[in-house]
Amino acid sequence: MDAAYVFAVAFRLDPDGAAVDPDRFEATMEIPASEPGADGWLFFRDRLWRGEIGDEPTFRTLASDRLDVDVVAVEFRELRTDREQLDALRREIADDLARFNADSVDEVLRKYLGSSIHVRGE
Repeated sequence: MDAAYVFAVAFRLDPDGAAVDPDRFEATMEIPASEPGADGWLFFRDRLWRGEIGDEPTFRTLASDRLDVDVVAVEFRELRTDREQLDALRREIADDLARFNADSVDEVLRKYLGSSIHVRGE
């Protein structure tokens, strides 16, 4: 199984004793998705809402820490996954719909990921 949350990030460089031009750069950041049911698998629920980052300032701090640069903007792009991981995610969600205050797995996926799921290999 293989999946990652994909984000567009913009960051600035402000080195001591030097100047850079440009000082703002854009990149793609991927955070590996935990296997459904494992520690961290609820990342989508805790960080995303309708395909957008729920608390951007806090997430910028998380991204800055992971990248070791000053992230000034971040945007969720997609959950990039394979069919096996998506099927496992759907099963794990179905096992406890009450946790998500939803009536169906599709409702949960729309609520948190919007239409931002990209299944590779199809």
